[in-house]
Amino acid sequence: MEYFDVLNEKGSFTGEVKSREECHSKGLWHRAVVLFVLSTDNSKILLQQRSNNKKLWPGLWDITSGGHVLKGELGWEAVLRETKEEIGIDISKNEIEFIGSTISENIKDDIINRHFNEYYIAHKDIDIKDITLDKEEVQDIKWFTKEEIHKLINDNYNSLTEKVDCWQYLLKYFDIMDKRSNS
Repeated sequence: MEYFDVLNEKGSFTGEVKSREECHSKGLWHRAVVLFVLSTDNSKILLQQRSNNKKLWPGLWDITSGGHVLKGELGWEAVLRETKEEIGIDISKNEIEFIGSTISENIKDDIINRHFNEYYIAHKDIDIKDITLDKEEVQDIKWFTKEEIHKLINDNYNSLTEKVDCWQYLLKYFDIMDKRSNS
């Protein structure tokens, strides 16, 4: 069973620790992390396709890896753990860059998911043959071009999870990097 540090609506620790189930059934605020793995030339992004068994967004394309921050864990530690668990790739602390944070709320059926999200980027050229998927979490993985991501987002997030803030952070990152490379 997973346990999370409970936060208040401003993101401060309350001192409470609750199970995943209790956080999601009561809508308690907790932390989550997102990692986007980009190719070293910034032209492609590695996305995972969520397992059809997932309660939220089954079968849709999602961030490279991510998930909840466990009690007593730091965000970057959760990124490294989740990436290893979900796609079998070792990422080191030195390979990730924190790019921002948001809050999000997703309600579906009996799940009230309230997150303080931390966003990270890693640049790494990964051969998909070297990836070992956790089939309970992930059913496929694929490199997408920036143009393909823009098209899917502009097409009302067609085949992507409805994690609007995540995708908007990615687009903003692409925009900033493109402007820097053209300067």
